Amino acid sequence: MEYTISNGILQVTVSDQGAQVFSVREISDGTEYMWQGDPAVWKYHAPILFPHTGKVPGGSFIAKGQEFPAKSHGFARELTHTLVSHTEDKIVMELRENETTLARWPYRFRLVSEFTLEGRTLRHTLRVENHDPEAMAFGIGYHPAFRIPMTPGHTDYELRFSQAESPVCIATNAEGLLTDRTYYLGKNIKTIPVNRALFANDSHMMVGLHSKELALVEKDTGRSVTCDISGYPYVLIWSAPGEPQFVCIEPWQSTPSPAEGGNVWEEKPAAAVLQPGETYETCLKTTFSGV
Repeated sequence: MEYTISNGILQVTVSDQGAQVFSVREISDGTEYMWQGDPAVWKYHAPILFPHTGKVPGGSFIAKGQEFPAKSHGFARELTHTLVSHTEDKIVMELRENETTLARWPYRFRLVSEFTLEGRTLRHTLRVENHDPEAMAFGIGYHPAFRIPMTPGHTDYELRFSQAESPVCIATNAEGLLTDRTYYLGKNIKTIPVNRALFANDSHMMVGLHSKELALVEKDTGRSVTCDISGYPYVLIWSAPGEPQFVCIEPWQSTPSPAEGGNVWEEKPAAAVLQPGETYETCLKTTFSGV
């Protein structure tokens, strides 16, 4: 099922499949900002990454003394989330443990997604509740994909920081696991040109950014999508190989597993460790600016 909220400026559609934002559309001229999930290129729109971000060694982990299979980015993006409430300006969905999740992660939890519109800004709040009798470590992150061209016929795009940066990136190996190698994506820069060369070797995981915002900008019109990245230790940028048809700006609260690490869940880098009954919350604010 798909659910829509609108404020006269933007119309936002959210699907219960993964609690993904399927569409953000400019009401005045019909401009679509979100990637539409062409399965021949990349089938997702804006997946939630939970209960881990990235990959784990060998595609499995040990938790509570048992081995569990682990696909990239966890399972939240693959499952149907339940609608909690839907009003003119807010959508709330939840995912709770069930037979499917317990076969892949042995913890009882509630993951709440809340979507609200404030002018040109979409707020996507994620709340994790530990309903398990044991401490629960987890990773979490956002993975929205913004389509290009935003305006038909426009091809000149750049990523723009809100202040000058020398982005340090942590390299991953061919399996997508963290290595001990780092590199600069640039030095003393405010912009990164978007082209096929940028993503020729997959994503870039930037750490320790000073900027509060990172925007995807259509240079000749000024149309843009801006993510508030303040409070996020890791920010990734990614697109599928070839000429970019979308750009993902991904604020993460955790990392993939280290290549040299083990596969014990409790030893995996986590966003948080919740004691029974505790709650964790994070929010991605995205502003869509028309021409």
